[in-house]
Amino acid sequence: MYFVDNKGITDPRVNLAIEEYLVRNMDVEQDDFLLFYINQPSIIIGKNQNTYEEINTDYVEENGVIVVRRLSGGGAVYHDLNNLNFSFITKDDGNSFHNYKRFTQPVVDALAKLGVNAELSGRNDILVEGRKVSGNAQYVTRGRLVSHGTLMFNLDLDAVVNSLKVKQDKIESKGIKSVRSRVANIIDFLPEKITVEQFRMEILKSIFGGEENIRYYELSEQDWENIYTISKERYQKWEWNYGKSPRFNMQKQKRFPSGEIDIRLEVNKGIIEEIKIFGDFFGMEDVEEIEQRLVGVRYANKDIEEALADVVISRYFGGVTMDDFLQLIY
Repeated sequence: MYFVDNKGITDPRVNLAIEEYLVRNMDVEQDDFLLFYINQPSIIIGKNQNTYEEINTDYVEENGVIVVRRLSGGGAVYHDLNNLNFSFITKDDGNSFHNYKRFTQPVVDALAKLGVNAELSGRNDILVEGRKVSGNAQYVTRGRLVSHGTLMFNLDLDAVVNSLKVKQDKIESKGIKSVRSRVANIIDFLPEKITVEQFRMEILKSIFGGEENIRYYELSEQDWENIYTISKERYQKWEWNYGKSPRFNMQKQKRFPSGEIDIRLEVNKGIIEEIKIFGDFFGMEDVEEIEQRLVGVRYANKDIEEALADVVISRYFGGVTMDDFLQLIY
């Protein structure tokens, strides 16, 4: 197995591009590959998820959290600079998809050497004392398999709660009352406190059986050029991160001093296909003009604001400001 050093890059749009490049181009017939990366504050969305339903858009935009869709399924996860991510890239032997133990056991063993008693639980989680410290996902392409996961080393758990919309039925189905009570940081279980960089090296040494046994694979200038092309053409694009969301209906409703505004939206691939505005509000202008302006517009705060840039919104909804309307619709 080779270890691919990502050179300390913390942009998730580049790190996911490195992973995609490796899985599509490396010769996995002879060797497996291992990639570690640490991301700046970001939310990584599962391939089949509706981005809008998974994130708290106000918190994400106010705090500069990067939102990126990955190629594997599963749920949305929050990353920051104290979260270590690992990715095993190997040949698809026909038996390893959904066999998470093959890839998580080396991580569990490494944690044991650090004094942390972890175990694989359920479909794809690593638990310590009943609390989740790692989630894992997989995907297969061109006869190759990627099994990747997170290791919550010292994650900002408040940011996890504030940035993600966790469905209440998902929590209740596990008999848990809150996100905070379900997850934990690995650092809380370590006998001796270390940094995330030291933790990264300890995991790496354990997997390879000692630092002297680590086999490094150096990416060439051409490799990096191709990686940044993938990043630009996929992971930096709104169409991939938001526009790939499935068709959905949405209702936004709020009562203002001037009356209630009830907005019904039909969004497909991130584009507003239909919008109807109802309510008992008073206005001087016909709201059909607002509806017509927004059909065909990307369902993104900036795009909606631009589409209504020359509109005096209070003429349509008495006493309601543009900020009020944007917060309601998005």
